[in-house]
Amino acid sequence: MNVTLSPDYRPLAKEPFMNKKMQEFFRQKLLDWKVELLDESNSTILHLQEGGNVESDLSDRASVETERSLELRNRDRARKLITKIEEALDRIENGTYGFCMETNEPITLSRLVARPIATLSIEAQERHERMEKTHRDK
Repeated sequence: MNVTLSPDYRPLAKEPFMNKKMQEFFRQKLLDWKVELLDESNSTILHLQEGGNVESDLSDRASVETERSLELRNRDRARKLITKIEEALDRIENGTYGFCMETNEPITLSRLVARPIATLSIEAQERHERMEKTHRDK
């Protein structure tokens, strides 16, 4: 893409939506997030590998197992987030990033800054959540 951003660049609503600068801003944001998640995941793996000590006290052992379970759950969450980040990066490449997958309308910049993997506008997301709640409550 070869767009250079100034360090203080922030996308503005007055710019053309998803211009090259905006795309590069979100691409960098997503890549930074992915690196952060991978670093955390690697440190979790190292921690789990070195945790081979068997605690003799039953409550200590239970505490260690609970901690390991939480770490594995966090690692699984990170893996799912990385997949969503990669999908968002693909959408940047194919020109569909920033547009609601349901309505094809632009997703607000504030939503994308807060949740760069968003695929739905706030309105479409709320409709989805209402439908899920309705189906869950039946």
